[in-house]
Amino acid sequence: MTTSHQWIAILDFGSQYSQLIARRIREQHVYSEILPYSTRAAELARRRPSGIVLSGGPSSVFGEGAPLCDPQIYTLGIPILGICYGMQMTAKLLGGHVKPGRERE
Repeated sequence: MTTSHQWIAILDFGSQYSQLIARRIREQHVYSEILPYSTRAAELARRRPSGIVLSGGPSSVFGEGAPLCDPQIYTLGIPILGICYGMQMTAKLLGGHVKPGRERE
């Protein structure tokens, strides 16, 4: 893939919907690529996506050893959309408060 084309990086935290997210983005005539959540910010900066989607996943931000993205992605100046786990992880990493619900999904 060349870096001159618009594209969206999807960092996958194990969501069963990552493929669906990618397909919906592609239906809008925008290339998307599913990458491991551990993809480094430097790699994303080098590849220059137009946006980043942080998928959901089965983990809880309260769990020991919960997966985290490279916190430096938040300094790249690239729009980020967090979905489910990705949104909760973002809130936690950026100093917000996440409270557990009474029941899991």
